[in-house]
Amino acid sequence: MMVQDSKAANGRALESSGLLPGLEALPTVVLVLEKRKLRVAFANASAETMLDLSRKQLMQLSWPDLFTNADELVEVIDAIADNRFQATHLDAVLERPGHEPLHVHVVVGFFEAQPDYVLLELFENQQKLRTDREERILDLSSVNKQLIRNLAHEIKNPLGGIRGAAQLLEFELEQPELREYTQVIIKESDRLQTLVDRLLEPHRHPYIVGDVNIHEVCERVRAVILAEFPRGLEIERDYDVSVPDLRGDKEQLIQALLNIVRNAAEALRERIAQGDARIEIRSRIARKVTIAKKLCKLALDLRVVDNGPGIPDLIRDRIFYPLVSGREDGSGLGLTLAQTFVHQHGGLIECDSRPGHTEFQILLPLTL
Repeated sequence: MMVQDSKAANGRALESSGLLPGLEALPTVVLVLEKRKLRVAFANASAETMLDLSRKQLMQLSWPDLFTNADELVEVIDAIADNRFQATHLDAVLERPGHEPLHVHVVVGFFEAQPDYVLLELFENQQKLRTDREERILDLSSVNKQLIRNLAHEIKNPLGGIRGAAQLLEFELEQPELREYTQVIIKESDRLQTLVDRLLEPHRHPYIVGDVNIHEVCERVRAVILAEFPRGLEIERDYDVSVPDLRGDKEQLIQALLNIVRNAAEALRERIAQGDARIEIRSRIARKVTIAKKLCKLALDLRVVDNGPGIPDLIRDRIFYPLVSGREDGSGLGLTLAQTFVHQHGGLIECDSRPGHTEFQILLPLTL
């Protein structure tokens, strides 16, 4: 009974302090916690929106109830509560069961007038993280492009000589069994030539611009993949029919999307054998998004989502590098070429992956 009375008294003291109306008016997320038990004593409307919980629900929870990795901030909150310093700020990734992680900048402050409470103010960091990631992808793409062209030409020049020498040597051999070795040289040379041709493919063909219906592109890719995987794989469509045509090279866009969807299908082989493999192709319109450091009033947001095992941690940050593959028989060029084709359209590909859910997002600018 005394504990409840003490809690009620603290709540009345907070309400009578005159702080709450000002905190309510802030556009950022504000939480006021009891400094010892870290129970939520106040949450503004922005907190309700971000956390998808009503104020009444929030005030029945403590900070560790809200986030599975709450311990990362508990030490900071304890230090504030112990008056070791007045305020601090830090970047954090707050994880919630059944929700996307929240990338936030957190300000933790101490109330001089109400020493039993600690103030937390949260600012979403998603846009900054996205901008930094885009810059890294663009820089990487530029370096990859130059590296691939130089490397391909360096390989191609001696490759023709090796193949020609093997053919001449084959004509001089009198023992037929020895020709097996020259055939190995010729066939491997042809395989490397095919690989080099694929590396140079984006730079060889002219960029043919026209009006492209992205859903026709999606349907072409869907038909090709279902022909390759006729059983055990379901490809769902979730199209926004209001998406306008975009200006671009239809064949390049088909190839880019095909590489992504085929990669997803290859990753789903075990689920295909079980009969529960699923890929979803989803189109939406995005407004006021930044792509390649440029603000686009209107953009195509195209997503490919699969229920596969996810991208291995070791290569997750390098999937767009050339010759990086999660499969033993993969060339490691599919996603590199897809990113190159999308970049040529002024767009960007991003990926989010975890076990059971891998999502590729293609953003392409649209013109009205």
